[in-house]
Amino acid sequence: MSLDDRGRAQAKAVAARLADVRLDAIVSSPLERCFQTAEAIAADQRSPGLAAQTDARLIEVGYGDWTGKSLRKLSREPLWKVVQAHPSAVTFPGADGEALADVQRRVVAAVRDWNQKVGPDGVYLICSHGDVIKALLADSLGLHLDLYQRIIIDPCSLSVIRFTPLRPFIERQNDTGGSVAALVRSSKSPAGPAGLRPGDAPVGGGAGG
Repeated sequence: MSLDDRGRAQAKAVAARLADVRLDAIVSSPLERCFQTAEAIAADQRSPGLAAQTDARLIEVGYGDWTGKSLRKLSREPLWKVVQAHPSAVTFPGADGEALADVQRRVVAAVRDWNQKVGPDGVYLICSHGDVIKALLADSLGLHLDLYQRIIIDPCSLSVIRFTPLRPFIERQNDTGGSVAALVRSSKSPAGPAGLRPGDAPVGGGAGG
């Protein structure tokens, strides 16, 4: 299914926000609307020849028999309460139903592979789906999957994860406005307060420079 007028406007807006961020790769779910968004971002990039590419591990959750049903109808299903309270125990019904724990495993594996491909100084964009992004953020935050429903992801929002040898840092989450150019650090600039190693978290809130 293609993007509608609103979706195209959202894709254009997020592409404009990312135009000043030099991306080393743009990777998308193979589903059409997601890939169209990735292509819009690629079209606004200043790096010549940078094209969106797909990774099947970023595809939407396999909702099985739930696919296409209204949330109002699904909320009356017994499984709905499990999805809300214990996502780690959920496998969606039907031949194409997927376990949410498997979704998290595949997206985390994909990100680890892309981290290796672009290298420690690389900056790349993943274009995926709400529940998939929530599963990735939960892993990066060190949250049990059962807590991932506390995370909100809006269409065409930006979430930024900085990976270090010790731990990931969530720099932005569900960001739908404002410049992102300040997130790109030069190789000569420090990643945080002076004296800390790349994976260290500052004590006392991190306001010091």
